[in-house]
Amino acid sequence: MLEIKKDIYWVGAVDFKNRDFHGYSLSPSGTTYNAYLVRDAKNVLFDTVKAGFYGVMRDRLSEIMPPEKIDYIVINHVELDHAACLPEFIKLCKPECVFCSPMGEKAIKAHFQGWQDWPLKTVKTGDKVNIGRRNIHFIETPMLHWPDSMLSYIPEDKLLISNDAFGQNVASSERFADELSREYLEHAMTEYYHNIVLPYSRQVLDVLGKVEKLGLEIDMIAPDHGLIFRGQDQVGFVLGAYKRFAEQKTQKRAVIVYDTMWHSTESMAYAIGEGLGKENIPFRLMDLKQNHHSAVMTEVARCGLVAVGSPTLNNGVLPLVSGFLAYMKGLRPKNRLGAAFGSYGWSGECLKVISDELLATGMELPVEALRINYVPGKEDLAKCEEMGATLGMALSEKCAGVQD
Repeated sequence: MLEIKKDIYWVGAVDFKNRDFHGYSLSPSGTTYNAYLVRDAKNVLFDTVKAGFYGVMRDRLSEIMPPEKIDYIVINHVELDHAACLPEFIKLCKPECVFCSPMGEKAIKAHFQGWQDWPLKTVKTGDKVNIGRRNIHFIETPMLHWPDSMLSYIPEDKLLISNDAFGQNVASSERFADELSREYLEHAMTEYYHNIVLPYSRQVLDVLGKVEKLGLEIDMIAPDHGLIFRGQDQVGFVLGAYKRFAEQKTQKRAVIVYDTMWHSTESMAYAIGEGLGKENIPFRLMDLKQNHHSAVMTEVARCGLVAVGSPTLNNGVLPLVSGFLAYMKGLRPKNRLGAAFGSYGWSGECLKVISDELLATGMELPVEALRINYVPGKEDLAKCEEMGATLGMALSEKCAGVQD
């Protein structure tokens, strides 16, 4: 329990053990499931927690007030890390109303049994509910990042309860963003955005525009994962970061992603890096056996060039490369150059597989894919360096005039 503003409390849970976020992305330091209680003439609970943390949240609420005195529950998003305990809290609190978006109502009915007896009430953008001294304004944010997602804004406290938007996977004893370093925070935000929110960047820009158009005064953003942003400096920082993430401007930096069987493709990757270095392009090599695909996407976030390598296996690519390409394609990064390379024994189909996937992701391929038979010799590695240098020049040209 923590009072984040007068009569407004954090009542969520910290999951220090979580390392697998939603089954597809790493959460290296764990995560939080934030929920909030507002005390007023009507007491309102915003969101719940993941299954297994009901008791933790119930006990936090009980420190503040008897849970039976909660009048309203607002569910900004029905995904189960925020709504799994909704049935238990409805049973415990017996609220007068459970507010959700129209798509949220559909999601609730699809996820839970017994909803027929729940006091569901749908709200849309522009709707507001008076709870005494305060009013709650609702803003639908479909596909940020589910169809049902919405924000709750309390103008009297200049507070935006933002659900998954502006979140980070951070598990710590600190609750506020200004209690940790800006560098750590920005990395956590980058990691979260580029593995979860990235495909919905257009919607992010729409929401940021909507917030600006509505003229909302915000001095605190309270997401449902990670740390809370308080004060104009922090609020400006996170809004600016999201705008930058969503715009996906090309950056003069490269990542070389690969898997290797007998180190031939790995040797090619290093030589390509040498060529990039000669063109003063910062780069990072990431072996997929050593780096989870979500960690690679965090690096892709700041790179204008993604070079992918694999040897040919069974007329295709190694499984980790195939998985990464599918994962990256689903996240739909924009405004990037791509390149394919790899070794082969007797067929060499890996290059077509990689190139096709990079093109399907929307990347430009400025150089012809490079394949080398079996073990690369000096001349082969020289070709790899030349490829890296040519890619570096293409990236420099693409980045000309682009400001970070």
